[in-house]
Amino acid sequence: MALITLAEILDCAEADGYAVGAFNVSDLNQAVAVLRAARAERSPVIVQVIAGMHPYDHEGWWWDRLRELVLSYPDVNAVLHLDHGRSFNDCARAIKHGFTGVMIDASRDIDTDNPATFDDNVALTRRVVSFAHERGVSVEGELGTIGGAEAGTNGIVEEIVFADPDQAAEFVAQTDVDALAIAVGTSHGSVKFTTSEQSRRLRIELIAKIRARIPGTHLVLHGSSSIPAESVRTINCFGGSLTESYGIGIEQKQQGIASGIRKINQGTDSHLAWTAALRETLGRDTVTVEPSTAIGASVRAMSNAVSLRMREFGSAGRI
Repeated sequence: MALITLAEILDCAEADGYAVGAFNVSDLNQAVAVLRAARAERSPVIVQVIAGMHPYDHEGWWWDRLRELVLSYPDVNAVLHLDHGRSFNDCARAIKHGFTGVMIDASRDIDTDNPATFDDNVALTRRVVSFAHERGVSVEGELGTIGGAEAGTNGIVEEIVFADPDQAAEFVAQTDVDALAIAVGTSHGSVKFTTSEQSRRLRIELIAKIRARIPGTHLVLHGSSSIPAESVRTINCFGGSLTESYGIGIEQKQQGIASGIRKINQGTDSHLAWTAALRETLGRDTVTVEPSTAIGASVRAMSNAVSLRMREFGSAGRI
């Protein structure tokens, strides 16, 4: 089936009670790592990008090449998804370049970066939904504020504003989103929580309450990477200076899946695996200048990290 919409991939997850991993990539090599894992695990997958986060001169060229790469894996059911689109234009551009899912994050004001009003969130989200649905593209919205820093910077920059079940029902009724990212205790970035107690504060009961209010809309968990300590130690051993941090444990994520989560965003974990392998390879081999050696190590490490998450989320073996 190859390239499908976000709604289609999450409908299948809902029917069988698992979650699909959405893995952020910032270049073609990382996308290969994700698709290679999906093929090996026979897992559906969501390949997602954030506008502006790539090393290329032209974003449209990058997005077109990424779509071509996804299509070159016809045995993998995949969504090409825009993560955290901040404007209508972000989402419209992604749709123009063949994305099959877009997220409009209207939970924060684009000019001030303060939390947006509910009415403003609804208005922008509804505009994107109308444009996307006319073109057969699915839309993810966001309610509440996920903590941390989406770009993965070293430090928490925003507080969590938890989603409200009644407001979630009103939001869905007014916008008709296909999926909804809800703030239930997770945090973006490579520095999430400073104690293990904080890392166990995912509000499972809140997930269940929201799902009960909007049973036809797929729930999304952002900022839920686990921050593997081994990757952090390796990065720091080879010149890094990451702060020790705790992420969301797999047990909590699996409880979230059982309570109705169907899409789980995983950016930091796979990027930690990529960077740890890159730093270690370059640190141990001080004479090789052929880039494929280090890049190959990073592709393998990231692919292994993605494969593990697919098995943990229950999506492995579904295609």
